[in-house]
Amino acid sequence: MSDLKLAIILGSTRPGRNGEAVANWVLAKAKERANADYELIDLLDYPLPHLDEGVPASRGTYAGEHTKAWSAKIKEFDGYVFVTPEYNHSTSGVLKNAIDYLYAEWNNKAAAFVSYGSLGGTRAIEHLRAISSELQLAHVRQQLSFSLLTDFENFSVFKPSAIHDHAASVLFGQLESWAGALKSVRS
Repeated sequence: MSDLKLAIILGSTRPGRNGEAVANWVLAKAKERANADYELIDLLDYPLPHLDEGVPASRGTYAGEHTKAWSAKIKEFDGYVFVTPEYNHSTSGVLKNAIDYLYAEWNNKAAAFVSYGSLGGTRAIEHLRAISSELQLAHVRQQLSFSLLTDFENFSVFKPSAIHDHAASVLFGQLESWAGALKSVRS
C-alpha cells in the first residue's frame, strides 16, 4: 500500500448528473493501480452554501463548521482528480464554490482533470487550470475529456470508448509522479 493519497472529486451535484458514472469509472481505473490510494469525494456529501466565510481563504481562519469539515477532508490528500461537467463554457458552480472555500489546503499539491460535455468539457478544464495555478496547485498535462455524443448512449448512459484507457493510465502516472514530488516540497 502506498503512502500517496489522492482524491477524485466529483464536481456536480445536479439531479440526474452524468458525473457520477464518470467519477466511478475514474475510481475503478485508479483502483487498478498500486502507486497510490484513491478515494472518491462527492460534493453531495459536503453541502457548502454559496461562499459564506467572512475572511479570505488565504488566511486559513474558518468560521463555519462546514468549512472546517471540508478543510479537514481536503488536507488528507496529496493530489486530486477533478471530475467536472462543462456548463456554459466553464466548470460547475458547485465545484468552483468548493475550491474557493480553501487556499493552503490546495497549495503544493498536484491536480488532474476529467471532463464531460457536448464538446468533451475541455473549456471547463481550461478554467480549472487557471484557477489551479492561482492556488499553487500543479496541474498535469494529460486530461480526459468525454463527449456526450460519443461516450454516452442517449446522452446519459456512460459508455466510454476504449481509447480512454491509455489516456487514463498516462493521467494517473503523471498525477502520482507530481504528487509524490510535491510531497517533499510540503515537508
